[in-house]
Amino acid sequence: MNALLQIVQLLLTVVWWIIVVQAILSWLIAFNVVNTHNDLVRNIWNALGTMTEPMYRPIRRILPDFGALDLSPLVVLLILYILMNIVIPSLYQPVYPV
Repeated sequence: MNALLQIVQLLLTVVWWIIVVQAILSWLIAFNVVNTHNDLVRNIWNALGTMTEPMYRPIRRILPDFGALDLSPLVVLLILYILMNIVIPSLYQPVYPV
């Protein structure tokens, strides 16, 4: 059981970093540091969007429209933080040697 929880913890950490990388890349695109006309940047941007959009979509339906400000990544990061640091550690059962 503990191994399964560790795998879930690892997957949640990977998702956390994917969202952080996407946020940083969106800032770099917004400030014209990188250009989406570059094939590599466009492919990375599309891949990150494909991975994160299913997580953002239900939250965007619930949150009010803030115009250009998208708070759905922040909400997803908050949910991931709660899962990784509160829910999963409370499910760990200590293994006592026999």
